[in-house]
Amino acid sequence: MLNQKTIEIIKSTVPVLEQHGETITTRFYQLMFANHPELLNIFNHANQKQGRQQKALAGTVYAAAMYIDNLEAILPVVKQIAHKHRSLGIKPDHYPIVGKYLLLAIKDVLGDAATDEIIDAWAEAYNVIADAFISIEAEMYDEAASQQGGWDGFRNFIVARKVVESDVITSFYLKPEDNGGIAGYLPGQYISIKLEIDGEKFTHIRQYSLSDSPGKDYYRISVKREAGTANPDGMVSNYLHSGVNEGDILNVSAPAGDFFLETEKNTPVVLLSGGVGLTPMMSMLKTVVELQPERKVTFIHAAANGKVHALREEVEELSKLEHVTSYVFYDSPTEEDRRNNRFDVEGYVTRDWLKDKIAVEEADFYFCGPVPFMKAINRSLKDLGVKEERIHFEFFGPKGSLED
Repeated sequence: MLNQKTIEIIKSTVPVLEQHGETITTRFYQLMFANHPELLNIFNHANQKQGRQQKALAGTVYAAAMYIDNLEAILPVVKQIAHKHRSLGIKPDHYPIVGKYLLLAIKDVLGDAATDEIIDAWAEAYNVIADAFISIEAEMYDEAASQQGGWDGFRNFIVARKVVESDVITSFYLKPEDNGGIAGYLPGQYISIKLEIDGEKFTHIRQYSLSDSPGKDYYRISVKREAGTANPDGMVSNYLHSGVNEGDILNVSAPAGDFFLETEKNTPVVLLSGGVGLTPMMSMLKTVVELQPERKVTFIHAAANGKVHALREEVEELSKLEHVTSYVFYDSPTEEDRRNNRFDVEGYVTRDWLKDKIAVEEADFYFCGPVPFMKAINRSLKDLGVKEERIHFEFFGPKGSLED
């Protein structure tokens, strides 16, 4: 437990962190990777390059300072990060390294304003925060390894099938090389894939949502090929699309994630997706169909056009069921899309459309997709009076904000 003086010192740094947080975390990563380049085998290079990881960490440090006297208030954020850490393989011996360079970065950026008293207080606070992460992650590691079909770390999986779903999305069906059982998961969760790419000095780890319902003898991920190979995301997704074939081996972590469908509820559920954000929504849709055949579900998908619309046939087949309704939005439909009536609405999902078509006061909402799409959906739902506890969403990558 922290004493009152330490708490007061930490809280006094909140305005400074609000102003200089991203500068501090940017400097932190520079220092840490310069001295421990082996950690680049774990951290997402694309998120580093785009500044997303720095921004996310700054937000976490700011929240920790704000609630240093009541860390339970940020427990949901801690658990969300802990899921990522467990799937990446972050271990207790990484935390002293992070603490060392975080304190050095604070001192480096703030200069004389970072007095010994402030640095000492933050060192003490960091140890408390780190202990919380280590404790929660230890439970997650134990659960992942001890569950039926579970394992620790990464396990070899064979690409049993590779299916092109659209011009930009390909599905990979993964089965364990040892032919053993595989861990179950909650619809909406993800797995990590660890890749060694020819010519790359470091390994690359990416999380991909599972796009099928649980209970199968395989995991399915559906991966969007990002444009170009100059950026790390493009390099990884292009490698999966072009360099990985049926019969190849991929290193896979046990499923993780705190974004999942609440199957103990029987309220109507609305699943909204933009682009490749449909992957966790597909898992949720198929799970409702298989486990809750009386639960009303509405599946709303937005894409540019039919060329990039993946898994359409699966949704169309499920939409024949009485309790399943689906809508397709294309903002740039092709002439072929028009001729074949492949979409329901031209344009974007709007608040007025939701108000007209969906019984918003009764439903639970889950959504995923590009950040602008999610911001628009979140804003529309709030404008329509949907309570926060019935709004659920997932970022692909570090946690961001949906507030304008």
